Amino acid sequence: MSDLFSAAADEHLKSRAPLAARLRPRSINEVVGQQHLVGPGAPLRLLVKGDRLTSALFWGPPGTGKTSLALAVAGSTKRAFVQLSAVTAGVADVRGVIQQARQRLGEHQQGTILFLDEIHRFSKSQQDALLPAVEDGTITLIGATTENPFFEVNAPLRSRSTLFRLEPLNRDDIAELVHRGLRAEGMTSDEEAINLLIERAGGDGRQVLTALEVGCALASQTAHVTLSHVEAALGTSALRYGRDDHYDVVSAFIKSMRGSDPNAAVYWLARMLAAGEDVRFVARRMVIFASEDIGMADPQALIVAVSAASAVDVVGMPEAQLNLAEAAIYLASAPKGHSVARAIWSAMADVQAGVIGEVPAHLRDAHYSGAAEIGHGEGYVSPHDDPSLQLKYLPDTLSNRRWYRPDEDHEGSEDANI
Repeated sequence: MSDLFSAAADEHLKSRAPLAARLRPRSINEVVGQQHLVGPGAPLRLLVKGDRLTSALFWGPPGTGKTSLALAVAGSTKRAFVQLSAVTAGVADVRGVIQQARQRLGEHQQGTILFLDEIHRFSKSQQDALLPAVEDGTITLIGATTENPFFEVNAPLRSRSTLFRLEPLNRDDIAELVHRGLRAEGMTSDEEAINLLIERAGGDGRQVLTALEVGCALASQTAHVTLSHVEAALGTSALRYGRDDHYDVVSAFIKSMRGSDPNAAVYWLARMLAAGEDVRFVARRMVIFASEDIGMADPQALIVAVSAASAVDVVGMPEAQLNLAEAAIYLASAPKGHSVARAIWSAMADVQAGVIGEVPAHLRDAHYSGAAEIGHGEGYVSPHDDPSLQLKYLPDTLSNRRWYRPDEDHEGSEDANI
């Protein structure tokens, strides 16, 4: 009788569980996103399909599906699956799971997968308690973390685990989640409401499902979610940002930095971020700008831009807005120079126009047997050996060409369309 009541309670809890929990995949085939891991022929799919998954670490930003992926593995394996959270579990809980796993293996020849969420919350001693059971195969550990495992997971445990990096969900993945959520809630929605959810998701599947669930609750009387419902759920108003706005705003952003106006650059950056623009796209444009519009006038600009692009991946939004703003202000304030861009563009134009010269004999590869016999490398002296020696490094037919002109670097540059 108690089992009957427990089952009824479980079913009741499932029906009232958050939408994100109700949509958890039951097998690897139901996972949304992470195709580099679970797509056709992808490594995790092959390991799960063959039931040969060894201990693993799922690492990625919040809302990318680490727990969902672990539960999908649970539904695709014959092994027992036990779930713990490092937030609430202790060493005693881990030892209890290990003891049960040994018993299960001895009595039923059934292996055990232990899914440990937030594994970075475990101390060194707590992680050490897992090591013997992982090492002898008593348990297969799946650890999930938002933190860099090279910093937060003990080296011995990490070395015995396969690292799987999860990426933020793309727009198509988020759209699929939204449509699944609407079906689960028995609701319909305006297209503009769906688009706003997708734009504001930031690659976070759990966040978009939470917002959708609130929107559905607000629309319960009509069973139809509108833009106003989603705006209320998100606590923000939709910005008009269509295809034309995308090109116009990024153009204004680039031209503001080129025109050395940091205030305008920050404003247009804010417009893009508030509208849910792909932050990697913004970062890429800044890296390009650093060489195209600044170049040798301030070589440090490229380092700043690349660092900001790296920070986007390491930190994620919304905090990465600080890194992007710092870089945008630096690039806008830096001296401008066009020499690098003109050098490569004009050199490429000449090469494509057929302005080709033979490699001078003294510059040709002379490391292989017989090269000296045909004159390769003859007359070459390294500048390290004789700095005073002035060798020619261009073909004779191109000796008067000049593609790089440092005098083109100056404050400000001519305006050009991007």
